[in-house]
Amino acid sequence: MRYPEHFIVPMRQDLTQYGVEETKTAEEVDKMLSPGSGTVLMITNSVCGCAAGKARPAIGLALNHPNRPDKAATVFAGADIEAVARVRELLPGVPPSSPSMAIFRDGQPVFALHRFQIESSDAGTIAKMLTEAFDQHCATAKK
Repeated sequence: MRYPEHFIVPMRQDLTQYGVEETKTAEEVDKMLSPGSGTVLMITNSVCGCAAGKARPAIGLALNHPNRPDKAATVFAGADIEAVARVRELLPGVPPSSPSMAIFRDGQPVFALHRFQIESSDAGTIAKMLTEAFDQHCATAKK
């Protein structure tokens, strides 16, 4: 059963306010992460407390970093069922997790941040992990 849309709208807006694009279908995920798509931060959003108090604020902080992905996109666990399943298919060897974040370069995963890493950190620490990944995976892609 999906979460009622009216319930999760504020949680979606927590990310879209930073310019993060929603991908609600498997087709939209495939388009966002297609070959030649550059670097994309793909966020699996969630209703849990660690998404609200840690993950979403960390993304806002990290996206202010000078080196950042070409795009940032999101799927919502419990709502965008097919889109979430597609993102998980594209992360072989990474256990399903929400919230979570991954960086893709031209459709291939190059970095993943799992829920256990989010739960055990504060927003500032998560933002630092993301910006370090941006420096490693996004800055080199633009050179």
